[in-house]
Amino acid sequence: MLRGVRNSVVRRSIHFSVCHNNTNNSPCVAQEKTETATLIRDDLKRVSPGMRRMLGCNLDHLQDASTYYTLAQGKQLRPSLVLLVSRAVSLLNGINRSVASERYILDCNPALLLDGDVLPSQLRLAQITEMIHVASLLHDDVIDLATHRRGQVSGNIAFGNQQAVFAGDFILARASTAMARLRNTRVTELLATVIADLIRGEFLQLRNVDEKGGDALQASFDYYLEKSYLKTASLISKSCMAAAVLGKAVPSIVQAIGEFGRCLGIAFQLVDDALDFKSTDGDLGKPANADLKLGLATAPVLFAWKQFPELESAVRSNFQSKGAIEQARQYVREADGVRKTEAWAGQFIVKAKGLLSSHIPDSPPLQALLDICDRVITRKK
Repeated sequence: MLRGVRNSVVRRSIHFSVCHNNTNNSPCVAQEKTETATLIRDDLKRVSPGMRRMLGCNLDHLQDASTYYTLAQGKQLRPSLVLLVSRAVSLLNGINRSVASERYILDCNPALLLDGDVLPSQLRLAQITEMIHVASLLHDDVIDLATHRRGQVSGNIAFGNQQAVFAGDFILARASTAMARLRNTRVTELLATVIADLIRGEFLQLRNVDEKGGDALQASFDYYLEKSYLKTASLISKSCMAAAVLGKAVPSIVQAIGEFGRCLGIAFQLVDDALDFKSTDGDLGKPANADLKLGLATAPVLFAWKQFPELESAVRSNFQSKGAIEQARQYVREADGVRKTEAWAGQFIVKAKGLLSSHIPDSPPLQALLDICDRVITRKK
């Protein structure tokens, strides 16, 4: 009988299959095809409310500005990744292995966290990760002179530049407090370096070309990759690493998950830059064609430069000369720069999926992470 109780617990701990209705009235989805949203739905619902609680203060206008982007939720990619990595890591052999013999009933408590569950510290990490992301959006929108974000007026327009900047600073301060309360120095170090990376990335974005000499085009590709890592991939990579650290994963797994996050984050940025050339404001939920107007040479432009060397002068002038933006867009079309950028993103996705599959056991969390990889490369906004 005791063995039956334990087997029941184990079965519940590894089985995530669900049956849900859709427009086609499809039957139950098998375990290996469990949807991402189903696995983390309940935890994900707690991310934004938890953020708003941490951002509470007695200054209404500060609270309104700092919680503004939590009311119109975005993709929630980063907290989703943290939660799924947390579940995936918990299924690794040995992490939740009993410290006592299985024949002792005291080690078979059905009330304990089951394998695949998210620890409270990991849920808080998901909230902290999204807070850092939201703070970066507020700051970015001031720098980029944005007018819309997430289908609504951007924070800098709604509250003014000063309040938007202060709100972003306030969010980072509260996120830092929450980091400290996790009482894990490795996690604190990872997330603190993310904030430094975001600032370094913004400084790199002030120019398009590394002025160190040599092959200017290749240097610009390298420069672009570094900037993409710092501004986008760093948060994804290091928050996933932090989730693995909190889950007591071994260093080799933590590093593999970090590299997965780096590849996924760079792919995400590449797709984002491709979409800027082929989507409308309504598709993106933010202004399209913004990068060239800001003087930024993203991957589609660099691929065009590779085919049309005469584009270099426009890149170096940050597209400020007369007709430079129109010329760049024309060259991007003729060089098939968008397709080449998407193909490059696909290479990073292949590497990201390979890292996952070789380090994480086949399970619903793994399949959900692989599904996110596929959706990053096929997304339209």
